[in-house]
Formats: sequence, structure tokens, C-alpha cells
Amino acid sequence: MHNAAMDTQDLQAFISVVDQGGFSAAAEDLHLTQPAISKRIANLETRLGQRLFDRIGRRISLTDAGQLLLPYARRSLEQLEDGRRALSHLDQTVRGNLAVGTSHHIGLHRLPPALRRFTREFPKVNLDLHFMDSEQACEAVLAGSLELGIVTLPAQPIAQLRQRLIWDDPLSVVVGNGHPWASRKRLAIQELAGLPAVLPDSGTYTHRIVRAALAAHGVEPEVRLATNYLETLKMLVVTGLGWSVLPDSMLDQELRAVAVPELSIKRELGLVWHQKRTLSSACKQLINMINA
Repeated sequence: MHNAAMDTQDLQAFISVVDQGGFSAAAEDLHLTQPAISKRIANLETRLGQRLFDRIGRRISLTDAGQLLLPYARRSLEQLEDGRRALSHLDQTVRGNLAVGTSHHIGLHRLPPALRRFTREFPKVNLDLHFMDSEQACEAVLAGSLELGIVTLPAQPIAQLRQRLIWDDPLSVVVGNGHPWASRKRLAIQELAGLPAVLPDSGTYTHRIVRAALAAHGVEPEVRLATNYLETLKMLVVTGLGWSVLPDSMLDQELRAVAVPELSIKRELGLVWHQKRTLSSACKQLINMINA
């Protein structure tokens, strides 16, 4: 038995022979040789167990079986073409549910412009936005419960997760206005061990990045308090509980960045998705807007 692709080609040859009035004209129409057209018609006749054409001299005419098959053959190919057209329009019809996970920091400081544009341009998409730690978002994308994570990228790539860098996120040592270091232009890195710190929670990618940068210089900070939320850390720094390391995008008149020449820290923020998942049209459009 022939496969579906052959059936389609055989039907195409059959219709072309009818429309063009002969085998050689059909061969020209389909850019094939005449023996190839004859073979396709023979395939069809064998499969159906019926002759489709009477060949008398140089003239060909449809048999009763050929007459009966013709409208079905046309409908079959038209439906297939409709299906192809529908698939080609799939990317233009953006609808459905889009489950996205992102951190509070990225949601507050990086995403609003893209989200505003996305919801305006694609009102039929139900954007199911979850705020969570970057680590949890990566796990949810791996588990398949989220289609896209917009996160602090893991320093070590995770198997089966594709990732794309969107924003470099430089970090600085920061203190509140009332802190002993607030009037200092610069600090030696060893001084960071001398006063208490409030840092991102130890389970976070950001904590690992900060710890690794300090440990490279033999500095072990005295951590008074740790939390997952950078906005909370900022509040703790402003109230004088300790120094911290926060993104430059959070700096304002309440925070002082203190230069530590030996220390250069940055996070990478971006997108993660499962490498085996075919991304929805909605997800592709959101990625394009974030990338823009």
C-alpha cells in the first residue's frame, strides 16, 4: 500500500491529466516526465482496482470509475490546500493561554513596556503571569507547567532548558544614607567582612553569583538577614540593617552605591523554555517584543 504522500501525488497527476487533456501535457504541467505521470496513474488504478482512463489511439477519456473519482479527488486536494493555508496563518492568529513565570524584580523593572504592548496587540491571549523565584520558574518550565520563564539565568546551563540572554544586570555594593560607609567613595574588598550584610537568599542564583565573587577574594560576609525579594532587601538597606549587593536599576536617592574596585558583579537576565516544546504563536510574539 502506498503512503499518504504518494496518494496525494497520484491524485494530483490524475487531476492534471484530466485538466490538461493528456499525459504529456500533464507531465509538462507538473514538471515531471511522461513515464512518471503514467506510473502515478498506474499506482492509483492498482490501488483502486479500476481503470480510470480509456486510451484509444492518441486520445484519452475518463472511464465511469474515473468520472466518479474526479470530484472526490478535487475535494481531497482542496481540503489539503486549505489545511496548508490554515497552518501558514497559524502564527498570525494569536490566541489561547500563555503561562509565563518571572521574578518580582524583572516584573517590576524590565517587563512592563513589553507586557503593555503585548496585551494591547494580542487581546485574545490569556496571559497567565506567575511571580516566583527564578529557580522555581526554571523548574516549572522543565515540568511543563509554564511555557516561558523570564528569569535570572542560571550560571550553569540546565539540561533540556534553552536560554537566551536579554539583559545584562550589573550589581553594586549599596548602603543606606545613614550607614557608616555612606560617605565613603570606595572600599577595599576585605572591609566587606567587617560590617553586617543583608543578601539574597542562599537558594537563589543571585546569592550564588554574589558569594562566588566575594569568595574569589577570600571574603566571607557576615549575613544578618537574607530574603528572596530584592525590593525587601532594598528596604532593609535603607533602614540601616546592613549593606547589600543590588542591581544598579534599583539605585535611587535612598541608596548609595559604594565602589569596590576589586569587585565586578553582574547577573544575566533572560528567557528559558523547554527544548522539546513547540512554542505557541503567543509565546513567540512575546519573545519578539521582549527582544525588541
